Amino acid sequence: RARALLQQLPPQDCDERYCPDLAEEEKRQLRAFSARRRREALGQGLACPVPGPCHGCPCKKCGRRLNKGDPGISAARLGNQFWHPSCFSCHFCHQPLVDLIYFQQDGRIYCGRHHAELFRPRCASCDQLIFMEECIEAEGRRWHLEHFCCLECDVPLRGQRYVMKSGRPCCRGCFESLFAEPCQACGDPIGADSEEATHQGLHWHARAACFCCSLCRKPLRGQPLTSRHGRLFCSETCSLGHDASSTTSSDSSDSAFASAPSPDS
Repeated sequence: RARALLQQLPPQDCDERYCPDLAEEEKRQLRAFSARRRREALGQGLACPVPGPCHGCPCKKCGRRLNKGDPGISAARLGNQFWHPSCFSCHFCHQPLVDLIYFQQDGRIYCGRHHAELFRPRCASCDQLIFMEECIEAEGRRWHLEHFCCLECDVPLRGQRYVMKSGRPCCRGCFESLFAEPCQACGDPIGADSEEATHQGLHWHARAACFCCSLCRKPLRGQPLTSRHGRLFCSETCSLGHDASSTTSSDSSDSAFASAPSPDS
């Protein structure tokens, strides 16, 4: 319960004591933002039996009727409406609202976290709201300028090339030394600037010298292929010619491959 409450009501969204690195102007904006939300949007649902005058009213979320005496939740800021207890949840994340604390916006209820994000972006690194005029946006997420750093060496990446790894930015040097897959043909790491071809969980440079038939060296990019024991071939004929004494069938035939550049930005 405590973890859910901290997730739904991040203390850094309303108290500058949890944001020690904010500049004075940012602290002022946070205080004003928090006060406005408390004044205009914050409420606490009331759990009570559905009263007689509301007999047969539809649940605000699911639309199923609520009868007199049924357990229900009312929200004073949203008028004479009721929810099933299980339906009283955040419009965005659909999590039940801990202690029935909600924020309303345009007739919908939200947990504190997602209500705040209707108005301010949230830094993917420190989890604080961003009050600066500038921020960095990448892969659908946002960062404070100073927090957009390599996940391994912490070097600032503003204006630099990077690769996203597990949703976090990584500098090219760290990516190539720690995370780059080795090419099955040449053995070298497949760098951030290299196009990559994959097949059955294995990786190659997409260039013709590496991603090619093991017998006739025909480039395989964009072509049908077959594989045997981790080797690629342009046809069943080449695969049999490579190992004529083998009587086992190919691992796969006419398999499509995926080829794409490394996901750097």
